[in-house]
Amino acid sequence: MLNNTDILSNIPTLGGKDTAQLREVVARWRVPMYGKVYEIEFEHGTASGKRVLWIDKQEIFRRDWMFKLVGEDMFKLEDKRCIIRVDPLPGFRYSYSLFVDGKSYEQFTESQAKALKTWEAKLGDNFYRIVLEKNTLNIYVNGKLIEENGEFVEGGTDTTFIEDSNMFVLSARTSGNKREGIVHRLTFAAAKLVASSMEGKTCAAVDSSMVVEVIEECLAHPQRNRNR
Repeated sequence: MLNNTDILSNIPTLGGKDTAQLREVVARWRVPMYGKVYEIEFEHGTASGKRVLWIDKQEIFRRDWMFKLVGEDMFKLEDKRCIIRVDPLPGFRYSYSLFVDGKSYEQFTESQAKALKTWEAKLGDNFYRIVLEKNTLNIYVNGKLIEENGEFVEGGTDTTFIEDSNMFVLSARTSGNKREGIVHRLTFAAAKLVASSMEGKTCAAVDSSMVVEVIEECLAHPQRNRNR
């Protein structure tokens, strides 16, 4: 939960209606959903009551000069109902909470972390964020649902797909351990790999020459940023 002592300073001006003034962003969340990570920013003018919602740098709604400084604002993210709630705190301060699909932000990202497997890699000039939805077995590459070719092999399945002439193979194997369940591994055939997690930590750095390498799994749920 953020209060207005956590106001994100030094936010650069963006295009649209706010190009001539500093945006009053008081809360920012990063929400993983359907293979994408949406950045949600919320402005709250504590003097005027102004509220502005931005998703991926696009203004979704703006409410100027609201008499009531606290309350809820509802919006849709894909097919999920979302609510931003402004609550009062002592000393003329405010807290900001995000709810997605009836869950708090923390609960939703935690459930997504359990439901998703995520890999990130840079091959040459191309960046890939590859997400597997474990419940549907859908695979997304950079937020786009892809067509893939799956086949049964000894001990599990291999799913093959090609992006920019790079061949990826997503392997699923039984671990033999009930607690661990299915083990997923993503491999590729390309000349160079530099992969990193959402937290900026290096997952892999491999120099190869058209051989198969393993892309290590990255964090599935980015955390909310503060004081950027």
